[in-house]
Amino acid sequence: MYDRKTLGNRFLKKIWVILEGMKEEEVILVDVEDNPIGTLPKMEAHEKGVLHRAFSVFILNNKGELMLQQRAYHKYHSPGLWTNTCCSHQREGEENVEAGMRRLEEEMGFCVPLKELFSFIYKAPFDNGLTEHELDHVLLGHYEEAPQLNEEEVAHWKWMGLSDIEAAIEQSPEEYTVWFKIIFDRFFKHIKATT
Repeated sequence: MYDRKTLGNRFLKKIWVILEGMKEEEVILVDVEDNPIGTLPKMEAHEKGVLHRAFSVFILNNKGELMLQQRAYHKYHSPGLWTNTCCSHQREGEENVEAGMRRLEEEMGFCVPLKELFSFIYKAPFDNGLTEHELDHVLLGHYEEAPQLNEEEVAHWKWMGLSDIEAAIEQSPEEYTVWFKIIFDRFFKHIKATT
């Protein structure tokens, strides 16, 4: 049996967790050397097109196929488009690989070791007036199973060969996210150069 004080503390903790979840996610603003210079709410950073830290996770199977996700249809940008396994933004104090593993679990329902391949800066405007301007850390992992999708984030998934993705982007670029087309080109060149 709990006393009133214990019940009150447990209730306050639950309220705190709910309120924290309702706060708008903040992104870490960085300079071109990836030094943090502040934070902004995610939407504001995309409205202003300011440089911020991000990561992109690429999961390959033992056949060398990439796990793609189709973004949920209700997302505020790029709904229903195909993209890399997952991507997002690091939280303050979170390492790149730690952030990638967290988001992989949140979106795709599994967690595997990741390693950072490279990072680069890109800027890509969306049709809705928002702009991605990111210093993106590209992370690689390996997995063989089917994911357990978070349907709030992901509509569908599939394995696809890297050469097939390259051809599909060339043939139907409108089916892929703006950032994936940029990042995939660098990722594929990196994989070819290192294998």
